[in-house]
Amino acid sequence: MTGLTQATGPAYTRIYAYGAARGENAVPNEDLVGPIDSSDEWIRQRTGIVTRVRADAGTDAIDLATEAAKEAVATAGIDPADVDLVIVATISNPKQTPSVSAIVADRIGANPAAAYDMNAACAGYAYGIAQADALIRAGAARYAVVIGAEKLSDIVDPTDRSISFLLGDGAGAAVVGPSDTPGISPAVWGSDGSKADAVGMNHTLVDFRDGKAPWPTLRQEGPTVFRWAVWEMVKVAREALEKAGVEASDLAAFIPHQANMRIVDEFAKQLKLPESTVIARDIETTGNTSAASIPLASHRLMQEHPELSGGLALQIGFGAGLVFAAQVVVLP
Repeated sequence: MTGLTQATGPAYTRIYAYGAARGENAVPNEDLVGPIDSSDEWIRQRTGIVTRVRADAGTDAIDLATEAAKEAVATAGIDPADVDLVIVATISNPKQTPSVSAIVADRIGANPAAAYDMNAACAGYAYGIAQADALIRAGAARYAVVIGAEKLSDIVDPTDRSISFLLGDGAGAAVVGPSDTPGISPAVWGSDGSKADAVGMNHTLVDFRDGKAPWPTLRQEGPTVFRWAVWEMVKVAREALEKAGVEASDLAAFIPHQANMRIVDEFAKQLKLPESTVIARDIETTGNTSAASIPLASHRLMQEHPELSGGLALQIGFGAGLVFAAQVVVLP
């Protein structure tokens, strides 16, 4: 019997470009405080959010993902037909099947690319980057589009005090392809399903169908998630730096999941980031967009600070599952 042919790919990969799509409407705190008996000041102090973006009723996660992907591919300067892998991280596909990714691949001109959706909540985009890097280096793909896309306003209860005022809608995309030098470090990723109840949906679709529960919406145990994010995730971030072979002082940028400004600030303090490291704070006007948050923050960072191009950025995502992923990337 002859041996099977084994594919191999390039030694390294990198991110070529970012794309972004934000919900069409800026929703200020004042618009949300009534049903949760809160105030603009309380939301700003607790979360750092002033306004968040939310999409029109007729716009879904697929539309947002398509727009972000088109921009990323155009900016990367590659032919959409050369994209042979599309990975979409989302928890808000309007249908459980078909995948967002297959539709997006077709809409951007990448048909018949391999396409799949992946649910790792707020860590989804960082999971996707780890997968694209591994699959390209293994020879399973050449160019990948990794997208984080969410329309969380569809799964929000406006009367919920735990999470409703945090959430926004949007999509961020990155094109990943071969590189002559390392552009994506090994990921530190994992999960802790023992804390599955800390954040997630409050009911199942089956309960809703059977009339046993209202439409499922997102809920969280705020203090539990906050403590976990600040203490456990800082360890993951440090481990990611170690795996990448760099120091905090080498970072041009820090791009954490935009969960809460207090978490971002605490992170920066614990990591002892130098003054020169630019910290992404997209949450102030975008809100928490789950899987879309890191790529949206990355896109804004590069627009506002083009001088960071070629610098190192530490990105870390963490959320429902609980799941987490972090890696160091070279900014496009």
